[in-house]
Amino acid sequence: MTDSAMRPLRPLRRSAHKESVALALPSIVARLQKVLGRDVVAVITGKTPRQVSRWFAGEAKPTMHAQQLLRDTFEIVELLSEVDSDEVVRAWFIGMNTQLRDAAPAEVIAEGRVRDVMAAARAFVNAG
Repeated sequence: MTDSAMRPLRPLRRSAHKESVALALPSIVARLQKVLGRDVVAVITGKTPRQVSRWFAGEAKPTMHAQQLLRDTFEIVELLSEVDSDEVVRAWFIGMNTQLRDAAPAEVIAEGRVRDVMAAARAFVNAG
């Protein structure tokens, strides 16, 4: 058995989910804009970068669907942030991912496959 196969899975922080539900939406948008950038958030939600800026400024409110995507994405960002820097988290979101058939996680979330991205994020975290 290899060392990596013998290593126990790292426990996942449960507060990422709790925060994604409890935090006010402007705080979630601000964190996502800081880590991912407004263009990536726009890809994920299917909106324009300008619309994301309006959410950040509190000038507009996202649709319920966009709110759910933002909260789900926030949870994944926070999970990944436990083990890596914001720069690595952003690169993970925009880079090809073999677990997602070489698609970028941001694009996969935009397609509505949030669970697939969460599974890929957990695999990344547990791989160390």
